[in-house]
Amino acid sequence: MTTPVTSIPNLGPATAEGFARAGVDSAEALRALGADAAYARWLAAGEPAHFIGYYALVMGLQGRPWNDCKGAEKDALKLRFEALKADTRRDRTGIEAMLDEIGVRARA
Repeated sequence: MTTPVTSIPNLGPATAEGFARAGVDSAEALRALGADAAYARWLAAGEPAHFIGYYALVMGLQGRPWNDCKGAEKDALKLRFEALKADTRRDRTGIEAMLDEIGVRARA
C-alpha cells in the first residue's frame, strides 16, 4: 500500500498532481528520492519553479511547517534551489541542446 503525497506536511493536491506528472506518485517515493532529486524531477517534467514550493517540500520532508524556514537556512536553500534550476536548464534536449552546442545561446 502506498501513502499519498498529500500526507507529507505542506503538500496539497496541486503539488501531488505535479509530482505525479513527474513520476513521483507516493509519499514513499518522494521520501526515497529526497527533496533535491524529487524537485529536479518536478522541473524536468516542466512543472514551474517556485522557491516557496521547494522549501515547503524540504520543510515537509523534515516534518516542519513551511514557514519554519528562516535566516541562514533559507539562504542555503535558495542556493540549492537556484542550482537545481540551473542543472535542469542544462539537461535540455532538442533544439535548445543544438543551439547550446554551436554557441548560439549563452550557457547557463
